[in-house]
Amino acid sequence: MSKKKLVIMNLAVMIGLGSSFAIPSANAETAERTEIQENIKDATQDVEKVQQELAELKKQSERVEAAINDNTKKIEETESKIETAQTEISTMESEIAKLEKAIKERTDILKQRAISYQHSGGNVEYIDVLLGSSSFSDFVNRAVAVGKIVEADRAMIQQQEADEQELNEKKVSKVEALSDLEGMKSELEGMQEQILTQKKENDTLIGQLKDEETAKLAAVNSLKQKEANLAAQEAAAAAIAQGSSNSSSSVKLAKGTTSKTTTVESTPVNPNGTVNDLIRAGYKYIGNSVYVFGGGRNSYDVANGRFDCSGFVHWAFSTIGVSVGASTDSLKYAGKQVSTSNMQPGDLVFFNTYKTDGHVGIYVGGGKFIGSQSSTGVAIADMSSGYWAQKFNGRVVRVSM
Repeated sequence: MSKKKLVIMNLAVMIGLGSSFAIPSANAETAERTEIQENIKDATQDVEKVQQELAELKKQSERVEAAINDNTKKIEETESKIETAQTEISTMESEIAKLEKAIKERTDILKQRAISYQHSGGNVEYIDVLLGSSSFSDFVNRAVAVGKIVEADRAMIQQQEADEQELNEKKVSKVEALSDLEGMKSELEGMQEQILTQKKENDTLIGQLKDEETAKLAAVNSLKQKEANLAAQEAAAAAIAQGSSNSSSSVKLAKGTTSKTTTVESTPVNPNGTVNDLIRAGYKYIGNSVYVFGGGRNSYDVANGRFDCSGFVHWAFSTIGVSVGASTDSLKYAGKQVSTSNMQPGDLVFFNTYKTDGHVGIYVGGGKFIGSQSSTGVAIADMSSGYWAQKFNGRVVRVSM
């Protein structure tokens, strides 16, 4: 609602009340406005400080998130290397089996050759074998045979030793590589756990700061609304002091234009009213009201659609002859607590905004409630999704009617 409309409505009510309306001291209101403006300044600085902390924490959270992604990638790469190493070890074990088989076969061949030496002079000195030949051709044959056998045996023995060394080196190399990879994976997983813990703590702090920001913004808005109300009262008092007509249906504004007052027709009390009457009572204020902290507790506020959440609930129930409290704390105990599964139109629903049970409205069915919201004034809002779904705390109170 604009400042101009507030001036007009204040003037209209004061004119209608006539001499029974006591005009507050202008000096007192000015002093109070000055104090409120200082409070707004301080509260705004608090909001900015929280927002700065929130921005810094979000940047830190982004860095932590990047670290988690990088670390996850390294873990995945290490797991892939471990899998490759295990495959290589499995392949190596197959090769080892082949080498062991070849060594066994080679050993069997050497045994057979040793037996052959018994028949061809293998157990005697090389010169004895040659001198023991029966003829020159036998000498030549013996010399060639013994030379080849010794050379072949020596090569086979050297190959066996080389294969055994290769086998041992492969075992050591693969086992060490696998051990290193598993150690690296273990270390990375430990780091990841620490980073995830830090992320959880950051997320908790961000949530707390957001709640604090919401609460402080609500406080700033409340102070601004209060300051605007005082400004309107000052303007109204000044206009009356300057001789504004108290019988005209319109008020002369600063630039010579006129505007009719926009009050809402009063709602007669119906002591036999139903839940539907309770809910419909507030419909005329939809799009024609403003949220005012502490509003809805006097005829002027009601006539001009000025409500806070609990003031609206208090007024709505009064239209059907039911008396309930005018604060969220008192409304919590205005009736019987019921479960959300049993929620019915007319029940009170509570939300954790700037504090626990900081907001209240009247359930109208279909996942919606009617109430005076700071951003809209009296309106029907959806509590099944979005902001109000997140803030709904599950408290439902049924008032006896």
